Amino acid sequence: MFKTLSDPFVGHITMFRVFTGTVRPDGALFNATQSTEERVGQLFSLRGKDHEPLTQVVAGDIGAVAKLTHTHTGDTISTKGDPVQLAPVVLPEPLLAFAIEPRTKGEEDKLSTGLARLREEDPSFRVSRSDETHETVMHGMGEAHLEVMAERLKRKFGVEVLTHPAKIAYRETLRGKAKVTGRHVKQSGGHGQYAVCTIEAGPSARGEGFVYEDRIVGGAIPSQFIPSIEKGIVKTMAEGTVSGNPMVDIEVTLVDGKFHTVDSSDMAFQIAGSLALKEAAEQVGVAILEPVMQLEVIVPEAFTGDVMGDLNAKRGRIAGMEQAGGGKQVIRAAVPQAEVARYVIDLRSMTGGRGAFSMTFDHYEEMPQHLAQKVIDAHQAAREVAHR
Repeated sequence: MFKTLSDPFVGHITMFRVFTGTVRPDGALFNATQSTEERVGQLFSLRGKDHEPLTQVVAGDIGAVAKLTHTHTGDTISTKGDPVQLAPVVLPEPLLAFAIEPRTKGEEDKLSTGLARLREEDPSFRVSRSDETHETVMHGMGEAHLEVMAERLKRKFGVEVLTHPAKIAYRETLRGKAKVTGRHVKQSGGHGQYAVCTIEAGPSARGEGFVYEDRIVGGAIPSQFIPSIEKGIVKTMAEGTVSGNPMVDIEVTLVDGKFHTVDSSDMAFQIAGSLALKEAAEQVGVAILEPVMQLEVIVPEAFTGDVMGDLNAKRGRIAGMEQAGGGKQVIRAAVPQAEVARYVIDLRSMTGGRGAFSMTFDHYEEMPQHLAQKVIDAHQAAREVAHR
C-alpha cells in the first residue's frame, strides 16, 4: 500500500501495487504488517477524479480500494496462509515545525479532523501536541510542504489556520543555594490557615531531576504534612517561577517548620512549600536551560566554510568533520534548538539546495543571561496580554 487518499464521498481510498498474484473484488486478504484480516470491496483505478471499476488487479498493476479498516500506507497485504511482509519505506525525519491553530475559535475539532486525514495521506507529514507549550505542532520536510498542508486544510476541510514558529521547550533551575522560609498564616477568627516550613534549596547535577529530603527533628512538623510541602514544591516546579517553563534539577531539604494543632492543613503546607521555593528563586536567581541539538550536515566541500561560519554564528560548537566521498563534507555540531528551528531554510539558501542535514535532541544547558532575559520578558509580556 503506497498511498492513502481521503475522498469526501467514498472515505479512505488506498492505492496499491501488486507484486505477485491477483487481487479480485469481494475477497478476504491478510494485512501482514498489522496481523489483521481485511475485506476487499470494489476495486477501481483512478483517472483524475474518475473511479473506473476493475474486475481484477494483476502483478505489476496499480489499483485502488476503499474503506479498508486497519490498513495504512506502507503496509503489506498478502494471503493469510502464506503471509509476506515487504520492507517498509524509510521516511526522512521532518525538518521544519510550525505551531498551528484555527483562525476562527470553535473550529478546533475541524482542524483536528483535517490534520488526522492529512497525516494518513502523507506519512512524511506529522502532527504532535505539546503538553508543555500547549501548542499543536505540524512537522514537514520544508516551508513549501507545510504551506501546502495549510492550503489543503482550507480547501478540503474548510478551516483556515494561523501558523507561527513552534515554541521552544525551555527549562528553569536555581542558580545557587539558599535557606528560606515559606510562611502561610491566615488567622483572623474562626478556622484559619497556618503552615511554616524552612527549606534549603539549590541546583542538583544536570539530569538528576528533583531530590527531596526530610530532616525534620523533634516533631516540628507532623509527619502527615511532610508530603504536603513536597507536593506544593513540585506543583510550583511544574509551573515555573519566571518563564512559565518547568523547573528541573534541584535539591530541596526540609529542615524546620511550625504548625498549629487546629489551623494547619494539607493545603496550607502545600502553599507554604510553594512560597518557600519561590522565595529561593527570588534570592538566588533562576537560570534558563535550553535544548541543544546534535546536528549532522552534509554539503559539497565548496560550502564548508560558509556552513561552519553560520553554525558558529548560531552559537554552535563544531564537534568534528570528515570526508563523505563525492566531494562532500560531513560537519557535526552541537547547536541550541532555538538557533536551528528554521535550519532547512537557512541551509538551502547557503547551498542552493545542495546540502542535507539531520538533527536529534542531545541535552539541556544554561542559556547566556542576555538571551535568557528575553525568554523571561516574552513570558511576562504574554501574561500581561492574557490578563487584559
